Amino acid sequence: MVIAVLVTSVVAFAVSAAWYTGFGPVWARLSPAGAAARPSPWRMGAEFARTVVLVAAFALLARAVGVAGVAGALGLALVVWAGFPVVILAGSVLHERVPVPLAALHAGDWLVKIAVVAVVLGAWR
Repeated sequence: MVIAVLVTSVVAFAVSAAWYTGFGPVWARLSPAGAAARPSPWRMGAEFARTVVLVAAFALLARAVGVAGVAGALGLALVVWAGFPVVILAGSVLHERVPVPLAALHAGDWLVKIAVVAVVLGAWR
């Protein structure tokens, strides 16, 4: 399982980086953090560590609930996405005045990232 988590983490990290690269102009318009030319090496390392935690947690959850295969993993991913990042991002919109388009940009990244995690881990098992 360790190899699956590490490989999936690399793939998910790359997909998320591509997401923010592709939506860079939108992110830059919506947030000062997005306007930065390039994240520092320590931020990239921290983001990769966050991705490893996400992938490991998803793998453990999938195992605990008996999810096997890509279809089951994608179903779990949708539930996890709606129940956690979407709820947290909605809270940031409601309580911190985060613009809805910025929260939607981040929610899209989470959806794609969790779907990729589900596909890779689901195919691995």
